[in-house]
Amino acid sequence: MELRATLPVAAGLVCAAVTLLMSPSPAEACGGFFCDNSQPVNQQAERIIFAQQPDGSVDAVIQIQYQGPSEQFAWMLPVTGSPEISVSSNAAFDRIQQATNPLYRLTTTVEGTCADSGGGRLSSDGTSSADAGVPPSEPGGEVTVVDRGSVGPYDYVLIALDPEAMDLVAVAITWLRDNGYDVPEMSSEVLRPYLESGMNLLTFRLTKGNDAGSIRPVRLSFGNGLPSIPIRPTAVAAQPDMGIMVWVLGAERAIPANYRSLELNEVLINWLRPNSNYNDVVTRAANEANGQGFVTEHSGSAPELGRVIWQDFEATQWADLQSQDWTDREGEFLGSLSSFANLDGMRELFAASLTPPAGVDEDAFLSCITCYIDYAETDFEGLEPAAFLTAMQADVIDPLVETQALFDSTTITTRLYTTMSADEMTMDPVFDFNADLGPVSNQHDADRIIECSPSIAQSEAPWRILLEDGQTIRGWGTTWPFEVDGAMPANSRIVRVGNEGEGEVVEDNVAAISAALTEHNATVTMARGTGCSVSPGSGSASPLFGLFAVALGLVAARRRRN
Repeated sequence: MELRATLPVAAGLVCAAVTLLMSPSPAEACGGFFCDNSQPVNQQAERIIFAQQPDGSVDAVIQIQYQGPSEQFAWMLPVTGSPEISVSSNAAFDRIQQATNPLYRLTTTVEGTCADSGGGRLSSDGTSSADAGVPPSEPGGEVTVVDRGSVGPYDYVLIALDPEAMDLVAVAITWLRDNGYDVPEMSSEVLRPYLESGMNLLTFRLTKGNDAGSIRPVRLSFGNGLPSIPIRPTAVAAQPDMGIMVWVLGAERAIPANYRSLELNEVLINWLRPNSNYNDVVTRAANEANGQGFVTEHSGSAPELGRVIWQDFEATQWADLQSQDWTDREGEFLGSLSSFANLDGMRELFAASLTPPAGVDEDAFLSCITCYIDYAETDFEGLEPAAFLTAMQADVIDPLVETQALFDSTTITTRLYTTMSADEMTMDPVFDFNADLGPVSNQHDADRIIECSPSIAQSEAPWRILLEDGQTIRGWGTTWPFEVDGAMPANSRIVRVGNEGEGEVVEDNVAAISAALTEHNATVTMARGTGCSVSPGSGSASPLFGLFAVALGLVAARRRRN
């Protein structure tokens, strides 16, 4: 398939690459979230929202997760042109993730009577989720300031470089350091190919007075293109099996255009405790696709998700706050803000408007303002509710409202997830759309029947689980009978999907999984018939598993090639 113009963006990867660009050809550029390697940095799973608007323009919301000295934070993004820059809210990611998390729900029934129970149908229906401001400079010299300003907790500068400069990277880094941006040497070679291709360089730092706790997502708005994540430079310092979660919003279901689409083998997922191994199953599934595949965890109507980012009850509360006269009611005003207090931007507003009582640490005060306020005696000098609400609208509320608007303005929301290690980051994933593919539910249901008898406790009794696809899994007690690193593959199918049709199946393990499952179930049934106790998952695998692994070449390994 010939790719159209692409819009790449990478999340704030560990001391690695993040880029957003508009290009007339498939993206091969990267950017950088750089940090000083001598300092401890802890990055969690990366989360990105892409929204393709009806006019073809693309918005990208990128979560930045960073722990380290605030004065050494520098986030660098090579870009083409001059994108619109604003901030979003971490709450937006938390809320949309919760609304689209995979759910593996098990309804349990008891047959017969166990030694420690009265039998009958259990009422449980368990649900688990696997779940600044200087005008641009005039052209001239080796560096031209295209844009400069502040947004949220950041200062930013967008510079263009003279293509005739002898060493573009040295010029850029020297200029940034001279202007107060802490850019380490390790960024040099990562940046070189992108600056030499004529791209501009957008760099963020924390404004004076803000620490790493103020970091929040950035939103960039571009012209036409396809979303893409430049992964290759991330290999410089990526953590093993780093999670990458992407929401792509558009008129059709999103697909990984140049990566494989992975359909998980749900037999491997521990339905008794899905959180315990779901991520491991995804990691192995991605490894089976040479580290270049995504699981589509959800795809469906955006309106049906509802207003999960900026919720209706919050809109009502906010309207009520704005409608009241708070003159001489400062203490009551602060109390009314409690439901908004943990949103991005609120801590900074409180810090600018309030002075901690004598003897109270500022961090403790800002963490629980109402704990230290005596409405009758506290001096609220400096707090002006009307001005506070105006600033709150711009810094706290609007970022949530605007991110919600991205979902409101689109038709289909698709969530994709994978994990990648450094050796797998050899090709930048591009996301496209396919109108022929149906929805994908994030809700997975199964029925468990515990087969009781008076001679065995319910917690040790055999059971069978009926999956939605008709498969039956048999086991005993509280142990899942299959290991993620065993012989059974993590993918039921690996599919190459394009803009049209159902895609091409490049690996089909459905029949082999069914055969292995049938053989395993027979061993559980036989053990029950003889009264023996079998410990599933203890290493005594079914003989068919050995043949299965030899026949399909699926011996547990870190790597395999299609």
